[in-house]
Amino acid sequence: MAEHSFWRFSRTLHRAINDRHLDDIEALLDEEVDWTLYGPIDMFPFLGARHGKHAVLDVIREISDNVQVRRFDRETTMLGIDSAASMLRCSLTVRQSDKSISLRAAQFARFKGSRLVSMRVLVDTFDLIEQALGRQIHLPKMT
Repeated sequence: MAEHSFWRFSRTLHRAINDRHLDDIEALLDEEVDWTLYGPIDMFPFLGARHGKHAVLDVIREISDNVQVRRFDRETTMLGIDSAASMLRCSLTVRQSDKSISLRAAQFARFKGSRLVSMRVLVDTFDLIEQALGRQIHLPKMT
């Protein structure tokens, strides 16, 4: 049985971010890939929607310039024939400050053949913002 496209893509993305080498990930992206990382784009400009292989490579490069992945734990993964969904816990290090950041995310991927055609990632942005600011955010209580 052949390896699912998701596993190959996931390993290659991890290496692309940490090693800043994008040639291998480029081969796994469809020319018209649709990519969205949901989160506060004002604070993290590499979040948001991108379309097309070159735009996605640019955002992966920008992520790589900002963070390094220390640990990547999948809490749950579901695989379809050409799709995958996963809950993740990521431990990252901010390259500029060596600060540790931990986040949870849900990712949803679709493939055509062995190439990624769609990626959606939902990040626990409230926790991420608190870590980036270095303090808790106090919200008014809802009644």
